[in-house]
Amino acid sequence: MRSLFLTDRFFWLFGGIAAAFALSYAVEDLFPLAQMAFALALALTGAEAVLLYARRQPYLTCQRRAAPVFSLSDPNRVDLCLHNRSRLTLFITAVDELPAQFQERNFALTVVLRPGERTNLPFELRPLTRGVYAFGHTHLFAKTALGLLERRFTFEHPQKVAVYPSLVQMRRYELMTSRHLARETGIKRVRRLGHSYVFEQIKNYVEGDDYRSINWKASSRRASLMVNHYEDERSQQVFCLLDKSRIMNMPFQGLSLLDYAVNTTLTFSNIALKKQDRVGLLSFSDALGTTLPAERGPQQLRRILEALYRERERIEEANYELLYEAVRRLIRGRSLLMLFTNFESRYALERILPILRQLNRLHLLVVIFFENAEIRTLAETEPNDISGLFRQTVARQFLEEKREIRRHLMQYGIPTVLTRPEHLSVNTINKYLEIKARGLI
Repeated sequence: MRSLFLTDRFFWLFGGIAAAFALSYAVEDLFPLAQMAFALALALTGAEAVLLYARRQPYLTCQRRAAPVFSLSDPNRVDLCLHNRSRLTLFITAVDELPAQFQERNFALTVVLRPGERTNLPFELRPLTRGVYAFGHTHLFAKTALGLLERRFTFEHPQKVAVYPSLVQMRRYELMTSRHLARETGIKRVRRLGHSYVFEQIKNYVEGDDYRSINWKASSRRASLMVNHYEDERSQQVFCLLDKSRIMNMPFQGLSLLDYAVNTTLTFSNIALKKQDRVGLLSFSDALGTTLPAERGPQQLRRILEALYRERERIEEANYELLYEAVRRLIRGRSLLMLFTNFESRYALERILPILRQLNRLHLLVVIFFENAEIRTLAETEPNDISGLFRQTVARQFLEEKREIRRHLMQYGIPTVLTRPEHLSVNTINKYLEIKARGLI
């Protein structure tokens, strides 16, 4: 009896019959009709119970299909595969026990299954934190066309999936850069302003090419101007420096700044490895975290993925003196350092600016920090009263301070990226491609 449930239609039906019995005290002719309705309702309920419980063995099967690895912040598809092996048309409500991280209490899917029919019930989940997600049981509530009773079928197939940094985003940007479709998402193609050291090929001169690259011998043979083209220098060292202190715990659209940085680090590392550069990783807060030496090859991307999966935010302040010592000790040779961090005030920058300048002398340092998207929205909203005008003024002052931080860093020759969280990957890849094109490392 634990698998038997009464539906809303059952309560409406018998509630109406009870009301008819109550009215029969005033209208005696209504009493026989109420008795007949009650007997008919009992008969229909009994008939549906017989139909639902006639077979002892389950006549419904269900299987959950989900990838063993989910992608952080992306929609991930899950399928419930149902099969009706009975001779009845069943009205199914499927309830899957989703992982606790989603905090979903009203998840349900409905479908009508004809005799012998198979179907898939797809749905999407968007995880916002990394880690292990545990699915529970799947419950199917079946009823016939009468709809007075429901029988529950429980399928015990617990499943665990690991939520990794965004593999979907990594593959999307890799495809776009390889097919030169990146312009649609904001990735720019930067004209090379100087010379690299690796010769690529000789091409016809195009307006805007450096006249110093003209190949006079080839031009005399073809009777038209030909220029030497050079490809980006390879095997350069690139390190992602990941700040995981409390300043990176700030959430935007359900995702923390650290998770935005983690997704971008994976995407950026894949692009840099495709460019034949050597990529490493160093994370820090009050203590030193992951340290991966710069290497290249398919195994290096796997190591970076596993390291990013294990990274967790900390509640302490970042120790930039420790970062400086780690860079001096672990990174040999001039490298490109991509520092993912955040500054909320000019004072926060002034405390660590001497260390950033020292790092920029040893290597090429790019500081990447975030614009507060919610404050940007507040600054662009038209105020309706004096208090709204005050909030807008404060928001604009805050945004101006962020721009001032960017200008201050660039005054000391430190390349800077100030970006909204959702545009982090695009702007980071743009800066990397610009640096490669200009031959700055």
